[in-house]
Amino acid sequence: MTVTIKIRDNGPYVVDGDFILTDANGNEIPIVKRALCRCGGSTTKPFCDGTHSKIGFQGAMAAVEKKEPEPGSGSSGSGS
Repeated sequence: MTVTIKIRDNGPYVVDGDFILTDANGNEIPIVKRALCRCGGSTTKPFCDGTHSKIGFQGAMAAVEKKEPEPGSGSSGSGS
């Protein structure tokens, strides 16, 4: 089955489908709920606890394509 991750307006990521969640060391994390925090304020990270609505989280409304920097617009790192 395909896994789908839906971005809720000003809310969490909601995962639909079978998946395994692991920490940075590869240890499996028991799935408590399918809503994952996007605002950074949850006390039950990585899961959503509804804090986004209390803090007025404003999420991006749509996917944004990564743009390549235009020639000459980047920093040279020389400090000048």
